[in-house]
Amino acid sequence: MTSPLKLAVALTYPPALTLLMLCIAVVLLLLRRTRSGIATAALAVAWSGLLAVPTVSDWVRERIERHYPPVEEATLPSADAIVVLGGAMHFYWLEREHVTPYELENSRLAAGARAWLARKAPVIVLSGGGDNGGNNSEARLMAGAIQRLGVPADALMLERESRNTRDNARYTAALAQRHGFHRVLLVTSSLHMPRAVIEFRKAGLDIVPVAVPERAKRDTWTQRWVPSRRALWRSGRAIKECAAIVMARLHS
Repeated sequence: MTSPLKLAVALTYPPALTLLMLCIAVVLLLLRRTRSGIATAALAVAWSGLLAVPTVSDWVRERIERHYPPVEEATLPSADAIVVLGGAMHFYWLEREHVTPYELENSRLAAGARAWLARKAPVIVLSGGGDNGGNNSEARLMAGAIQRLGVPADALMLERESRNTRDNARYTAALAQRHGFHRVLLVTSSLHMPRAVIEFRKAGLDIVPVAVPERAKRDTWTQRWVPSRRALWRSGRAIKECAAIVMARLHS
């Protein structure tokens, strides 16, 4: 993605857009366009305030996530490999003494492990870079974590060079060509899956989407309606993902 496109996507993030709108409001006020300046400032604050409401955040995310709902691993077809895309550098469940993939609903690694344990493919490709592909690469950290879920090291392949979704697709496609993989089960979050599908299909891979939910529990009224930083972050991820999907479709 070129720099102007990256900038356009970055500006869709609520705090960034709010700050931009507030700067515009200040300029309008300095130009003595008082009403326009006040209206712009009010809109900027309202924008972030609304998206910080958990129920609104969940609604925004659901517009994307509904296209690829979670599936039961038992219903998946057989494939040559399972590809799990990186999405975290820390796995909170590693702190537990005992953990199984069947209790981790929102984990990409757990979904990959469940598919492997169901014998849907003999190999799991872990895709994620970092630290120039060295010891601290996302793929290496994922490998250590997924072994806790019952997947042996000899069933893993690591793709350590990717920095974004397009890289995930390109480098995985090259790996697939070298090892003769034809069909792969693609594991990532429901939110990220639409863009991942675009990039992996452009890379020429035959994929079966395996979407993982990122559900948040809303048991009380306050959890549903009181604005929070976490909800704003979740809204921001969804809006940025919408912009990134558009850019992925436009990018040749």
